Amino acid sequence: MRLLLIFIVFLSAPALLAAQYQQHNLQGSTLTVDTDEGAVTLNFYQNDVVEAFYQAKGVKQLPSFSISQSPADIALRLQETADKLILSSAGLTVNIEKSPLKLSYYRSGKLLLAEEQGYVQNADNQQHGFRFALTPGEKLLGGGERALGMDRRGQKFPLYNKAHYGYSTESSQMYFSLPLLLSSNKYILLFDNSAKGEADLGATDKNVLQFSAEGGRSSYVVVAGDSYPQLVSNYTALTGRQPLPARWTLGNYASRFGYHTEVEARAVVQKFRDAKLPLDAIVLDLYWFGPDIQGHMGNLDWDRTAFPHPEQMLADFSADGVNTILVTEPFVLTTSKRWQQAVAAGAIARGLDGQPKTFDFYFGNTGLIDVFSEQGQNWFWQIYQSLTEQGVAGVWGDLGEPEVHPEDTVHAIGMANEVHNAFGHQWADMVYSGMQQHFPAKRPFIMMRAGAPGSQRFGMVPWTGDVDRSWGGLKPQVELALTMGLSGFGYIHSDLGGFAGGETFDKELYIRWLQYGVFQPVFRPHAQEHIAPELVFHDKDTIDTLRPWLNLRYQLLPYNYTLAYQNSVSGMPLMRPLFFYDETNTALLDEKNSYLWGDAFLVAPVTEPGVTSWPVQLPGGVWFDYFSTKRYAGTTKVEVPVTLNTIPVLVKAGSFVPMTKPVQSTQDYSSEQLTLHYYADSSIDCAKGEMYEDDGKTPDAIAKGEFERLNFYYLNDNGTQKFELRRSGDYNGKPQSREVTLVVHNQSAKPSHISIDGRYIQLVPQPARFARLENVAYYDKASRQLSIKVDWQADLTQLAIR
Repeated sequence: MRLLLIFIVFLSAPALLAAQYQQHNLQGSTLTVDTDEGAVTLNFYQNDVVEAFYQAKGVKQLPSFSISQSPADIALRLQETADKLILSSAGLTVNIEKSPLKLSYYRSGKLLLAEEQGYVQNADNQQHGFRFALTPGEKLLGGGERALGMDRRGQKFPLYNKAHYGYSTESSQMYFSLPLLLSSNKYILLFDNSAKGEADLGATDKNVLQFSAEGGRSSYVVVAGDSYPQLVSNYTALTGRQPLPARWTLGNYASRFGYHTEVEARAVVQKFRDAKLPLDAIVLDLYWFGPDIQGHMGNLDWDRTAFPHPEQMLADFSADGVNTILVTEPFVLTTSKRWQQAVAAGAIARGLDGQPKTFDFYFGNTGLIDVFSEQGQNWFWQIYQSLTEQGVAGVWGDLGEPEVHPEDTVHAIGMANEVHNAFGHQWADMVYSGMQQHFPAKRPFIMMRAGAPGSQRFGMVPWTGDVDRSWGGLKPQVELALTMGLSGFGYIHSDLGGFAGGETFDKELYIRWLQYGVFQPVFRPHAQEHIAPELVFHDKDTIDTLRPWLNLRYQLLPYNYTLAYQNSVSGMPLMRPLFFYDETNTALLDEKNSYLWGDAFLVAPVTEPGVTSWPVQLPGGVWFDYFSTKRYAGTTKVEVPVTLNTIPVLVKAGSFVPMTKPVQSTQDYSSEQLTLHYYADSSIDCAKGEMYEDDGKTPDAIAKGEFERLNFYYLNDNGTQKFELRRSGDYNGKPQSREVTLVVHNQSAKPSHISIDGRYIQLVPQPARFARLENVAYYDKASRQLSIKVDWQADLTQLAIR
């Protein structure tokens, strides 16, 4: 059971002989190299993506949970010399030293990554893994949810999904561990292994990166690219991209731990409606299946005493534009109503004695559903199918690390430690596959707090777990979101306001967290119920402060939905690190407090109380304060003035930002009246933007071609500002025409001539006349804003301003 064995810190067995090359075979995009210790397979999935799969003799190999792409039909070139093989695609070259076997990866003649000793193994405890050489100054981002700073080089941490209740500013182990790193040397390295393990990023030896695990798959993948966005695109093409969610996913959620009765749930929805605050979803925590916290997990059926008419409640909510999401867990208590049913169905993971494995944890004595077995999946899915048929709109999978997972638990494909990190992944796969088969007209919503590389392809919407309700809990949220976004999880978000603890209501903290939430992928305040997380339960001043922010969230639906589209087709995260703006500025790799919301916005959440200004790192270019319109430029750190009503939100010069009127739910959304903001600056001679539109609910709308793209262009032609509005595509419900108000910001002077498609239009002196007339313009000297109203019917509409 060895391929190569060396003495390193996590491997204590004596060193054995290194693997020696024997022969090779190239078939299509796969090269197999036989050695005296086993086979090594190199699979090219793209020109820039290659997997190295070491198959040591006698070592059990689990399937890949991460890779969803099949090896591509790629033209490879193989050269052989006396001491090496050289395998090349159009994007990567792999040097394979024969004695001892060792792989190095090059792109355009430059070394990306090299095995330091390659595959290593400990015959005593079945740990195995890989060692790679690090280069001076190389930064390493990734590893999943951890509060350690963006650059994780020099850290050592567990690869084991584990709850960290009430975490704050620092955490080395959390709910969503990922054996995945992005290097400043422009590669992504994926350790394709689902087992309990460890990552050592130069902590033990500053020049060595090593992964180890207790079993699992002995495989890693190297992803290359010319830019960081291309790296993410290539990686998500390999592991799968996030399906486009329903538009309501981007709305406001009512959520807490938790609503005890149907009366209470109905009352909170009505309270939002009475306050005229938008609402698109309500999340029911574990009280929907039991009257208290302990003893009922696994019932997974309505407590008809507390919820006597759930089907009618679901229907009433749906008619009001409110989608219902139910919490579920993979634990079935021995005291639950379904325990005997689950045992009889063979759904419970077993112990070493072959009997259903039971153990104690906080909620009671329990078994764990084996989501890796056909019996477990079939039994679990029929519960989701029944709930969906009743009208439930979304699934919340909680405790899916799993939170408690005894090592002697036997799953269908391996022991607990071998498959632990893939549990949430397999659970999401089960729900997503069931939804596709049985409810093909729905876009699934699957919120879970644990998974594995590639879980995003099942529509997983992860969150950052049970964060402390404190300023310390707010501080690491940008870092957590950026790290997960780079790893394919574009919908990572936090419990807005904080979840755990907090004995008194901190009004300022609550406001700051929800302001940040407007520029998060999911807007979901959630907390323990002793302090209400929902905005409607707070004082009038808090509501008045946050109402414009919540309305802004809904006004930005065209922009945000376009970010969702971009994520679905390219893997581009909605929250983007500043180094995406300037990849030559390596200092931006460490920036964990500011981020880009799409291409247009730079956001810096305020994470300390009582401040009147807040530092913002500029990444270069020109930016305008969304609130004050002040112009900023350069790569310095600036102090942006703030009040309790504002946080730093900057808009990039040359940006197009489409917006609509706020609505009470996305059910009422329409883009027939569109406000298109353009941020002009003398530094920008040309610019472009886009907007994606479909009906907000049809699955695979992109693949089916059932969508419309609206493209916007700007050109400064010798002092004449030219705009083009182009539209293409069709879908059910598409507006045949749109009333578009183009708002040009930072317009330095009143124009003398404005035309639409060659026709002169009137520049009116009063905003009241502008509001009631068609095809007119108005210039506001004080705000330096030019507004032009356009009846957009044609596929191409052109405007000229001089």
